[in-house]
Amino acid sequence: MLKLAFYGKGGIGKSTIVSSLACAFARSGRTVMQIGCDPKADSTVSHCQGERIPTVLDLVRTRGDSFSLDEMVRKGTDGVICAEAGGPVPGMGCAGRGIIAALEALERKGAYREYRPDIVLYDVLGDVVCGGFAMPMRKGYADAVCIVTSGENMSIHAAGGIALAVKNFQGRGYASLGGFVLNRRNVADEEEKVRALAADFESEILGDLPWSPEIQEAERRNTTAVSAFPESGISHRIRELADRLLQKEGEWLKC
Repeated sequence: MLKLAFYGKGGIGKSTIVSSLACAFARSGRTVMQIGCDPKADSTVSHCQGERIPTVLDLVRTRGDSFSLDEMVRKGTDGVICAEAGGPVPGMGCAGRGIIAALEALERKGAYREYRPDIVLYDVLGDVVCGGFAMPMRKGYADAVCIVTSGENMSIHAAGGIALAVKNFQGRGYASLGGFVLNRRNVADEEEKVRALAADFESEILGDLPWSPEIQEAERRNTTAVSAFPESGISHRIRELADRLLQKEGEWLKC
């Protein structure tokens, strides 16, 4: 089982990329689980026709532990297995706690034994890497962390902070830094900036995704470009990224 955690600055397109990758993996015949680790609980909407599924934190808050695996997990487009951590009532509680509760509940309810996923993708709110937000990096969860960034200064800054946190956590047996995904915003010297960032952390660019009108149209249809436009250029790039991640699997699992 390959388990990857995706982090990145809010609004960088991380959920779109994770959902597209999930579809690409599923269409290649693999069993995929996507776990949204963001209080907005919207990571998996493109797999569920725009519908937000019940979050684990809502179930825990209202039912304690008296809920079934079927109530916290839903199969979406192409059979992608979807779960959402959720967040606290605004102004009350810790958002990171939702991630901890979700991952613990998935294990407790036997999700991995029941569904036997080949690939698990964690879509994590990336501006904060502490407490519950670091949970997917812990031993037994993700094997590697992939950071989504553009060449915009704030995105580069956030990506650098996340990468530094991953490096610092690695000494505790946490996930390794898998690399960076360049999600282009067409700013000046974009590729050079992201390559320099990757070099600073002795890492690499795993994938290079151009801006795409198919992505925008797919979001309007509440789906992914891989599902709506499988022969498009962006879908080809997503599949290339999926192949690259699989090529790195052996290296990451040794860490």
